[in-house]
Amino acid sequence: MTLASVEQLVGLEPGVDPDLAPVRLPRRDLSGLRKAALFLAQMTREEAGAVMAQLSPEEIDALTGELMRLKNVEPADIEDVLYEFHDRMVNAPMLGSGGIEFARQALTAGLGDAEAAAVLGRLQAVYEEPPFTSLRNADTRQLMSFVREEHPQIIALVLAHLPAPQSAELMSRLEPARQADVALRIAMMDRTTPEVVRLVEDEIGRRMGSLLSSPDLPAAGGVETLVEIINRASRPTEKSILEALASTDPELAEKVRSQMFVFEDIVIVDDRSMQLVLREVSPADLAAALKGVRDDVRDKVMRNLSERAALDLTDEIELLGPVRAAAVGEAQARVVAVLRTMEESGQIVIDRGGDDDLIA
Repeated sequence: MTLASVEQLVGLEPGVDPDLAPVRLPRRDLSGLRKAALFLAQMTREEAGAVMAQLSPEEIDALTGELMRLKNVEPADIEDVLYEFHDRMVNAPMLGSGGIEFARQALTAGLGDAEAAAVLGRLQAVYEEPPFTSLRNADTRQLMSFVREEHPQIIALVLAHLPAPQSAELMSRLEPARQADVALRIAMMDRTTPEVVRLVEDEIGRRMGSLLSSPDLPAAGGVETLVEIINRASRPTEKSILEALASTDPELAEKVRSQMFVFEDIVIVDDRSMQLVLREVSPADLAAALKGVRDDVRDKVMRNLSERAALDLTDEIELLGPVRAAAVGEAQARVVAVLRTMEESGQIVIDRGGDDDLIA
């Protein structure tokens, strides 16, 4: 509660619709602050304290000062304020339920159209639930039974809006051919109109009934979303999707592959696998690849080299001097290519955070 809201309750807003004004007119024109102070003075100390606790320091100072100035108050003024408060509380048109439209109207009245739109734009992304929020707590098997026979575009839309681990599990339950179709649609997806998303969400919610509890739409889908899903899927699912994408759209498949593992991701590679990879990478590529990287990435490499090799690599990095960003990127790509080749051949295994545990 703010001072403005206390004042509004006692009829302090300028420009109130005459049709909503109380029938009884006040004896004289009191200021909003005066009315708020008179209203607060009729409460018990506990009640007044509870209201004051909701106000800002500036509002408390203003209201406290007005309370201190309350002398020789006429009973008729108190009666007018209490009557006006009661009338506005029981007057249904004045009772609001809040919501975005109410916030939009209030902001527009106070700030104007442009600033109101800017404020709502900043806050909507924070306070509005993202699409398909209700599906996030649904049992994966039950959810799959509802979407399995849907058109691939519908499945892609749903998976693009769910957390990557949940989407990966759902993807792994699809048939290989369907996985490829859905993966392609996720990669090609950019933005979907709120109306379409809401229609799909409502239809799934209606069909799933009690299994589920749940406006400009943020971007969803795209190659990055697909990469995140694949990275958390099982290795067979990953391989199946990439092979199918390669036969359907080789350029897209390569784009997905290139983003599936970036150089900085070497921190998730176990030490034994890292040592095997480093044996296959040229010192020149390694030195260039480590230019400007995070400390944890450099430490990962250094601690998996012998003491002598680590010293030599440090010297080589210093001797290189400034290196073009493009050259660093190319060197890092060659290191990643070695790592990917070794993974595909089964020489190393990378734990991407999925549920496919290793067996010793």
